[in-house]
Amino acid sequence: MIIQLASAAPVGRHTGRTRRRFDGWIAGLGTAGGTRLVLGHWPRSPFGPVSDVMIEHPGGRRVLFAETGELGRFVAETYSFDEVRVVPVRVERSRAVWAVTAGPLAVRFTVGGRGTLGRLLRAVPPVLARRPSWVRLVDVPARLVLRGVRTYGSAGDGRREWYGVRDLHRIAAASAVLGGEDLGHLADVDPPVRFGFGSTPRFPALVRVTTTVEVPAG
Repeated sequence: MIIQLASAAPVGRHTGRTRRRFDGWIAGLGTAGGTRLVLGHWPRSPFGPVSDVMIEHPGGRRVLFAETGELGRFVAETYSFDEVRVVPVRVERSRAVWAVTAGPLAVRFTVGGRGTLGRLLRAVPPVLARRPSWVRLVDVPARLVLRGVRTYGSAGDGRREWYGVRDLHRIAAASAVLGGEDLGHLADVDPPVRFGFGSTPRFPALVRVTTTVEVPAG
């Protein structure tokens, strides 16, 4: 599906620019076949409760599956893709197990322990963790500790973005089928994905996050 790019309704303004916030989870995982998957599950967003899946194939082709055209346009203006498709996206959670369907994609993964890093992130008050000034402060330590990870940077279309991370769990097991093809067992996100200025952690992980995207006003 071809998407005409357009902006979303603003949720806040700052120095002539507009900030929009997405609150929820990001899951990043690799597969033995080389396909890497990034799920964005947003119970609270400028578009209501929505989800999307970013896919990078072994050859480098980047595809976005978005739940709505409005979400697809906004994400495509912020990140880089070779193809954007609007498809039904469904996310179900039962204790530690997540089941995701997005058009021809079906993913199921089990969330593991929190670990030391996750416990440290949980100790930061949520109000502070979401604050852009704090997110910029922890960007350098994040790059040193987690290869490829950035918490702040320049996005597409003159935008800036902050990832306010509040929790982190490893993904212990996963299965994924795309268009009837089994993508293989769980693997690291290696090489890093190239949708935006940073990747998810190299190890498969589920992150609790508030993402703030700042766009030029108007």
